[in-house]
Amino acid sequence: MTIHASFEQFSKKRGTRFAVEGLTFDVPAGQVVGLIGPNGAGKSTALAGLTGLVEATSGRATVFGVDYRSLRRPAGRVGVNLDGMDVEPGLTGRRHLQICQLAAGVDSDNVERVLEQVDLAGEANKKVRDYSLGMKQRLGIASALVGNPQLLVLDEPANGLDPEGIQWLRRFLREFAAAGGSALVSSHQLMELEQVADQVVILKQTVLFRGTLEEAKTLGGGSLEAAYFKILAGAQ
Repeated sequence: MTIHASFEQFSKKRGTRFAVEGLTFDVPAGQVVGLIGPNGAGKSTALAGLTGLVEATSGRATVFGVDYRSLRRPAGRVGVNLDGMDVEPGLTGRRHLQICQLAAGVDSDNVERVLEQVDLAGEANKKVRDYSLGMKQRLGIASALVGNPQLLVLDEPANGLDPEGIQWLRRFLREFAAAGGSALVSSHQLMELEQVADQVVILKQTVLFRGTLEEAKTLGGGSLEAAYFKILAGAQ
């Protein structure tokens, strides 16, 4: 099995406390892995560690077997859209993606391709300040896709999407995985993860559960949400 991302006893301390400790799991090719946990559980720290934004206190997080920062053209391997990655509001959606395309070192045709892919072609010349939250989410996903990555790292990608947008995201993630890509998705929307995830990691500073979606649902009597609350309650 080809592994696109891996956490090996990854730990990060902030002051005297661990934001996350001993995190260990893989993101295999062809799969969507859902990372879930309450606010402050360490999900954002884990994603930041994987994408080189924070340094591990101990252990390591790697993409394609190496540190993200050692990738020669990271956008061509890993597409990233994390909370707080803001877009200059005075830019149009197309111009923002053109800047991403230049930074990624890929062909300019990719801009039009991803605009179509996320259904923003008709809004591409609007300024980002005039975008709805859902449109901004789609633009963030487009930014992650512009380099033709094999791995996506997405933080709460369904936030702000309307029902049609959520259906689109669900279909997109499954098609991306079916084509051999992989995705690590942090989300609070458990019912949506239940529709797309192959594996689930439940985190609260440390890993409380990791396994297949079906294994998690079995613990919850057929429901990921029930399993999530049962596992959290058992960790109290």
